[in-house]
Amino acid sequence: MINEKLKDLFVDKLFEAILLLENVEECYRFFEDIATVSEIKALAQRLEVAKMLEKDSTYTAIAESTGASTATISRVKRCLNYGADGYKLVLARLTKSSKGQERSEQNKEQ
Repeated sequence: MINEKLKDLFVDKLFEAILLLENVEECYRFFEDIATVSEIKALAQRLEVAKMLEKDSTYTAIAESTGASTATISRVKRCLNYGADGYKLVLARLTKSSKGQERSEQNKEQ
């Protein structure tokens, strides 16, 4: 379900542009132009917090590892539990991608 407060033509175009990026370097180049370093780092931090929450890490461990405030950790946890499932979608795909890369590396070693 899409949040109607978020949905509009400009946001659609932004997401379409992001989906056209082909690799991490292109992401760095694009995001550096459209966001501040601190905004990008805050988004990255939230994703790391979500990963750690999914692994049942404690707030203390998450705060120590990521530097996130307890308010940020709570917000991410609320999104994981009651949000639009965006974190869950991305985390599942990251896990699947990571496992695929591991298998590919193991096959190369054999």
